[in-house]
Amino acid sequence: MLEAEGLVCERGDRILFANVGFRLNAGELLHVKGVNGSGKTSLLRMLCGLVAPAAGEIRWRGENIRKQKEEYNRELLYIGHQAGIKAELTALENLKLSCALNDAGIDDDQAWRALGDIGLGGREELPSKVLSQGQQRRVALARMLVSRAPLWILDEPFTALDVKAVAQLEQVLGAHLQQGGYIVLTTHQNFTLSQGRLRMLHLGPSPESGP
Repeated sequence: MLEAEGLVCERGDRILFANVGFRLNAGELLHVKGVNGSGKTSLLRMLCGLVAPAAGEIRWRGENIRKQKEEYNRELLYIGHQAGIKAELTALENLKLSCALNDAGIDDDQAWRALGDIGLGGREELPSKVLSQGQQRRVALARMLVSRAPLWILDEPFTALDVKAVAQLEQVLGAHLQQGGYIVLTTHQNFTLSQGRLRMLHLGPSPESGP
C-alpha cells in the first residue's frame, strides 16, 4: 500500500498544507482536489520522491520511500502536468526514450501498438512539434499502456483531451485498478470510474467553508 502521514509542504515562508495523510490500497484511486495554489502538484511530487516534505513520511509497502529509492522508482509511473516530450523527436522515439529512462524498455512493436491504441495511428513517425497539444498529451499518456508499474501518479492527465480520448483514458485507469494497481491523480475535470474504488483528498479549505 501507499501511505502518507503528517505531510507538511512549505514554499518560502508559506505553508501550503500541513498534517496531510492517507492510506491507499490496491485497486483504489485517490483524487487529490483543491484550488490552484493549494499544493496539489507539490504533493504529487512528494509522492514521487522528487521533493522532500518539510515534515511527515511517505511509505510504500510499509517502508519509507527515501530508503528504497531505486526499488520505488521501478514501481512508479509519473506523468506530470506538462507532456514532458522532446519536440524534435517523433512520437515513437519519445515513447521508447521515456520508457528506457525508467528502466522499462519496450520494442518497436510495443511502441507502435501503444501509440495506435491511444489514438495516434498514422502519426507515430511525425516530429512531436507538429502534433497538437492533445496529441502531444497522448504521446505522454501512451506510457500507461506499456507500463508494468503498479503505482501511477498523474498530474492533470485529462488536460487537452477531447471527449473520445477522455473516455479512453477512463477505461485505461479502470483496467489498471481492476488489475490491482494504485492511482493518485489531480484533475479539474469530471471523470467516470468503471472499476476500483474512488477516494478523495482535499487540500486547503473545504469547498463548503466560508471566507
